[in-house]
Amino acid sequence: MVIRAARPDEAGVLSDLAVRSKGHWGYDEEFLAACRDELAIRPEQCDGVHLMVAASPELQGFYLLEPAEGGTGELSALFVDPAAIGQGVGSALLAHAVITARDLGLHELTIDSDPFAEPFYLRHGARRTGSIPSGSIPGRVLPQLLLPL
Repeated sequence: MVIRAARPDEAGVLSDLAVRSKGHWGYDEEFLAACRDELAIRPEQCDGVHLMVAASPELQGFYLLEPAEGGTGELSALFVDPAAIGQGVGSALLAHAVITARDLGLHELTIDSDPFAEPFYLRHGARRTGSIPSGSIPGRVLPQLLLPL
């Protein structure tokens, strides 16, 4: 597996991968349709630095970092194709994201996590700091986490 920068022509494939990954948790089609816009990757996000993919040679997952001022950034996406879940792809992507964030001068990352993914982030050193409303599903609340770097 190689972790490399995402290409703009992969944006649609990555958007579909994110929806498939979200679907791994048993969400129904109506739920996934409501999330599709929020999960979409745009070609301009493929800037060679902030959006990275795991490939072997097919795309197995990706992450998206969004730096902010003051040393805090956001891990705004980390998705693994369902066929690759449990094979270390997510852990490799998170480790790479941490290194990239440090290289960008960040000291911590916020993560608005799916409730089913929260244990993964907690195992990797994140801690829960609160909750935040979902951007896609009215009334749904997501765990908000902080990962010190």
